[in-house]
Amino acid sequence: MQPVVYDVAVSIDCYISGPDGDISKFAHEGPVVDDYNQRLSTYACAIMGRKTYEFGYKYGLEPGGNPYPHLRTYIFSQTLNLPPEREVGLVRNDQKAFLQKLRKEQDGPIYLCGGGDFAGSLMIDGEIDIIRLKRAPIFLGGGTKLFGDTACSGNVSCTGSKLYDGGYIFQEFTSSALQERI
Repeated sequence: MQPVVYDVAVSIDCYISGPDGDISKFAHEGPVVDDYNQRLSTYACAIMGRKTYEFGYKYGLEPGGNPYPHLRTYIFSQTLNLPPEREVGLVRNDQKAFLQKLRKEQDGPIYLCGGGDFAGSLMIDGEIDIIRLKRAPIFLGGGTKLFGDTACSGNVSCTGSKLYDGGYIFQEFTSSALQERI
């Protein structure tokens, strides 16, 4: 079974985007981004919720388009409307069963893109196996929280870290759910 990996940039005050979805304060180039792009090439598919998908519209993504053309991408949403001719899968019902099937069928890790409420619901259900944080030396003061408004609990172990010039810190955590699946 393939792990679900939440790989995301986060501010010191635990936001993955600022007010109105602002991501301008996060690094967009340099070693921390290069390492992220290398990790991105190792994922077999991507999953995200509606809000993360629609966030891409601000940057030119057309409804139905794939923000990660090199990956099969699935949007988990009860309410998103997409054209019948689309490049992404839309998961409306029995999301947990679909994710379990995806874990079995993929030949590599599953990239949880974005987060907030969707990541929070997956965390509560014990569906996130690895958390990879690119901790930025910034405060955003509001916006989208790492796990939305979900009160998460559970045990994780830090399995790696790397300090970058300029204050970025990469940290990888393995959840107790992964240990139970192995």
